[in-house]
Amino acid sequence: MSDTAQAVLLVIVGSFGFAIMGGIAKHLGEELDSFQIAFFRAFVGFLLLSPIVLRAGVSTLKTSVPHLHAVRVVMGTCAMMTGFYALTHLPLATATAVTFTKPLFMIPVAIILLGETVRWRRWSATIVGFIGVLIMVRPDREGLDPDMLIALSQGLFIALAVGTMKLIPRSESERTILFYFAVFSTLVAAVPASFVWQWPTGQQLLLLFVMGAVGIASQAMTVRGFRIGEATILSPLEYTRLIFATLMGFAFFSETPSISLAVGALVVIASTLYITRREAQLGKKRDIPVTAQP
Repeated sequence: MSDTAQAVLLVIVGSFGFAIMGGIAKHLGEELDSFQIAFFRAFVGFLLLSPIVLRAGVSTLKTSVPHLHAVRVVMGTCAMMTGFYALTHLPLATATAVTFTKPLFMIPVAIILLGETVRWRRWSATIVGFIGVLIMVRPDREGLDPDMLIALSQGLFIALAVGTMKLIPRSESERTILFYFAVFSTLVAAVPASFVWQWPTGQQLLLLFVMGAVGIASQAMTVRGFRIGEATILSPLEYTRLIFATLMGFAFFSETPSISLAVGALVVIASTLYITRREAQLGKKRDIPVTAQP
């Protein structure tokens, strides 16, 4: 297979895997708190990644920017926890759709955190994207649904995590970055999980580990796909995750997406694809895909 064909396959399979992870998390959320589910996602990632990371030896622990790793861990863990909260409190398609807002939040983050210059075209696309968000969430006189507001904050936390990653020097190895996130995201997630902890049954424990393994594998496939393929070709394929999530929500949870969700999601997708295209034209490389979990 050519690199492009491999990348396309990896991104589609990764998107399907993320939908499966979301479906398992939603099922588990009927009995377990989302904080505890997020902890197991981090813990399983730690178990699977640690042997690979530590194979490099003590050199993996060396870093010149521990403060940036700390910020990235906190932002990434917050993104993980708000994402699982959304999956357990909102319809599966809705929780999936709001994850596509990350590129919209990246614009102000790039200006404030990275000092980048953003011209009117991308600003216009960002404003249109947030109009799509408003169509999806349909705020009433009492304001936004608190569950939806928490779900939307995931996009901001991911954008902050990605912005922090851009500040980490290229001299820092991927193994070092993975190690610090694997270890300390587990510790950070353990704090809120401890307040709602209940011992999972054998079946729940199995599903938690399957969920974590599928999440790690999906993330690895998606990131690998973007490394060997072109972002402008692969970005539209990420949105197949919304199709998979909608079908899964309908089949297993009797969820039917609303017209406002469909319209709003289309507006958000169109605006984020335009932003991706503009970044490609300006010669900017996207470091991670839209939906990859931190």
